[in-house]
Amino acid sequence: MERIIEARGLSRSFGQLNAVDNVDLTINSGSVIGLIGPNGAGKTTLLRALLGLTDCEGTVTVMGRDPRTERARLMQEVCFMADTAVMPRWMRVEQALDYVTGVHPRFNRQQAEDFLATTDVGLKRKISDLSKGMTVQLHLALVMAIDARLLILDEPTLGLDILFRKRFFEQLLNDYFDGERTIIISTHQVEEVQNILTEVIFMDEGRLILQQPMLSLEDDFIELRAVGENVKRAEEIPHVGKRSILGGKAIIYEGVGRELLAPLGELTTPSVSDLFVAKVGGGQRHG
Repeated sequence: MERIIEARGLSRSFGQLNAVDNVDLTINSGSVIGLIGPNGAGKTTLLRALLGLTDCEGTVTVMGRDPRTERARLMQEVCFMADTAVMPRWMRVEQALDYVTGVHPRFNRQQAEDFLATTDVGLKRKISDLSKGMTVQLHLALVMAIDARLLILDEPTLGLDILFRKRFFEQLLNDYFDGERTIIISTHQVEEVQNILTEVIFMDEGRLILQQPMLSLEDDFIELRAVGENVKRAEEIPHVGKRSILGGKAIIYEGVGRELLAPLGELTTPSVSDLFVAKVGGGQRHG
């Protein structure tokens, strides 16, 4: 399996703030990565470092190239979609297609038009007349029609309603991902993407807290729903985090045998969002 991204000791500071703090990162081809973290965790700075958009310490290669010195060549095989789909508002949609056709040798205009045909984004419409959801769909059409090996999405559905978000991720998976491309999604809508992820990364205060394949979460982490007298016994077992539920506690454990926990209540695999809260904040929240 080919390594798409490899970083060692990657760091970026702004004054006294360590936005990215000594990060080691390896990402293989054919992955759909969820980059999860609170505001200010360093996610955007990390992505910008991988794209060569900000200076950083340490070593980093993306598809065998150093993004700091070979960015122009690298961006022929990488697409980036930020949280704000900024496009020239005076353009018509067809003019945006004309522009990308002229500047990017790997852009397939017909593919973009076919994608837009499934939306309400007409080719004759001005970008200034499009809703935010339609603008994101246009941006996605342009990105997905470029034959890129790596797609990086930084909060791509921020501010969109749930119907647009659901359709966005369905289109991304069905129309773009082919098992060989690699997608990195930085998002706060954890529940909406966890079913399409192959791997998850937790980030907080500039550091990577967890990087793990989704399939192995079930083996390593267990959530126990304990009620009544079993709560105290469950809390005495070393755990990652806990939260209140009706009549008891939901407690997440790492590396604890099911045979020890089974007599104390119902066992499940924690959701990605609950696991994140537990790993980052100790799970001290109420449900």
